[in-house]
Amino acid sequence: MAAGIDLLMFAVVCVCLLAGFPVAFTLAGVALWFALMGVAFGFFDFSFVGALPQRIFGTMTNTTLIAVPLFVFMGVMLERSKVAEELLTAMGRLFGTLRGGLGISVTIVGALLAASTGIVGATVVTMGLLSLPTMLRRGYDPALAAGTVSAAGTLGQIIPPSIVLVLLGDVIANSYQTAQLATGVFAPKTVSVGDLFAGALLPGLMLVALYILYQVVTAILYPDKSPAIPADEAAGRQKDLFKSIFTALIPPLTLIVAVLGSILGGVATPTEAAAIGAIGAILLAGYRTGKQIDPEPNGHRRSLLYQTLRVFDFPGSLPIVAAALALGFMVILTATFDLRIARNTISVTEQSAIYVAYGLSLLLAWGTLVSLKRVLATGVLKEVMTSTTQISSMVFAILIGAALFSLVFRGLGGDETIRGILMDMPGGATGAMLVVMLVMFFLGFFLDFIEIIFVVVPIVGPILLMMGIDPVWLGVMMAINLQTSFLTPPFGFALFYLRGVAPSEIKTSHIYKGAIPFVLIQIFALAILTLFPQIATWLPSVIY
Repeated sequence: MAAGIDLLMFAVVCVCLLAGFPVAFTLAGVALWFALMGVAFGFFDFSFVGALPQRIFGTMTNTTLIAVPLFVFMGVMLERSKVAEELLTAMGRLFGTLRGGLGISVTIVGALLAASTGIVGATVVTMGLLSLPTMLRRGYDPALAAGTVSAAGTLGQIIPPSIVLVLLGDVIANSYQTAQLATGVFAPKTVSVGDLFAGALLPGLMLVALYILYQVVTAILYPDKSPAIPADEAAGRQKDLFKSIFTALIPPLTLIVAVLGSILGGVATPTEAAAIGAIGAILLAGYRTGKQIDPEPNGHRRSLLYQTLRVFDFPGSLPIVAAALALGFMVILTATFDLRIARNTISVTEQSAIYVAYGLSLLLAWGTLVSLKRVLATGVLKEVMTSTTQISSMVFAILIGAALFSLVFRGLGGDETIRGILMDMPGGATGAMLVVMLVMFFLGFFLDFIEIIFVVVPIVGPILLMMGIDPVWLGVMMAINLQTSFLTPPFGFALFYLRGVAPSEIKTSHIYKGAIPFVLIQIFALAILTLFPQIATWLPSVIY
């Protein structure tokens, strides 16, 4: 009777999710129901479920996953602090005089926001609210405008630092270790989230270049679909262009370089780099919101927290700028000197560097407290903390539900079933990889990337890696595949996000029609990566 029960359980989960039941409770509930049914009919050992507490404890003590709430906080804080709005305005002024310039601007800003936030839904909604009405007012084709915004918003899936890559990197690392142990390698090699970040960087930039190339070709072949801003109007918009671009672009770009550079340079782990990003986002938000605080008291300012933070305030932006510089110098110090204090022997030079780091820490603390006071006064801090808590809780609740699901699935022999199916595929590793990518692509229509990463990848990952597939290349291919499913009509999540904020003149058919060329571009990118896997594997091999 147990034959096929594992696949039936997977099918029941998909049906329940399509019916709209909460993801975490669906995964755990269906798994528990099948486990109890298996015990009753004698084809399931309930001791598999007994391993759940250790799984949960391992998840909660996983230092890599601490990066998730920190990156979420960084992304939400930058979204609320109007970074996207200023970037779009500045890039629009820079490229608006060209045919297709607004589309190019949206793509570049989407890439910068992807590297700053890594949250697809937030980026699509923000870009939809800010850029879509402008593009329509400038005479852009509705389908092209909608497709451009949707595609640019999904770049957060692949361009590091991405929450998708953090979660996928942790799962791929575990799968890689499992695969090596299964093949008799008892001193397994490791693959880290940093490896995946490095591997995804060039494919992400390649995808941005392909998007921009499509905008340029469309503007040349169909100039009426993406007109330029009129010359007389553009002339008036060029005033103080350099200053606006500098102030809008340099701060977030510096933050991106600090976060990514510290990871790729081996200075910080992804979790430590996420902490740098969170502090940098607080400083940037405090600098931008400092001018928006009105003198009248409100509920936030009457709070005890506000009154406490008020002690550290200082007129102007001096403490925030000093803190930002201190943060940068601390990263440089960490890369240059050994700042560990729990050592028996510390040289005079290193001791001096440690004292400098203490002073920089005080400056950083002062600027951070001032920034927190300002974002609290404007109500931004409360919104950011609420959103961060909700998103992080959702991720970890799904992770716990997926852990129970995978235990029961394995207890029912599901991993053996999947291994048999993939091993018997014609074409060996290539055929198995193609089947897995197709299954993930179609699952992406109605499952979020978090469920796919936590449920599907742990099952198929070890099998593919045992076939000799490179773990970094596999992770990057899966990330782009999940990004493609975000855009694919009629179920792509990014399309639904945009539909919720699009102006009334944008029809659903416009969104679907505009997304199709970008889906084809992403499939083309997958084909390029398949033929030239070095695009994903070269940079990690050079850096590490």
